[in-house]
Amino acid sequence: MNIPQELKYTQDHEWVRIDGDTATIGITDFAQSELGDIVFVDVDTEGDTLQAGEVFGSIEAVKTVSDLFMPITGEVTEINEALQDQPELINTDPYGEGWIVKVKIEGDLTEDLLSAEAYTDLVG
Repeated sequence: MNIPQELKYTQDHEWVRIDGDTATIGITDFAQSELGDIVFVDVDTEGDTLQAGEVFGSIEAVKTVSDLFMPITGEVTEINEALQDQPELINTDPYGEGWIVKVKIEGDLTEDLLSAEAYTDLVG
């Protein structure tokens, strides 16, 4: 299982890449492997400011639909449009081309974000 050291993680299996005041968010390699083949990604929160913990979209796999939870507080500034035609990018490249949203960070980052080591312990 791939858990990049430079990222932060949530207990809900999202990852966060911080670059200045922008955070790129996706789901982890563990999450995509548990979900199976991703067939649809539904995110319609572009332009919305959401609190950490709020649902920002959903992801549909062959057998299930799962909510996506905002790991930080901020404004959704961009949605990965490539996922409309190629949702399987989340399966093949969850930390690269399979990113889901970009967020302008507002306020301090939550202390609920996990290090790679803590996330590794969580998923065992």
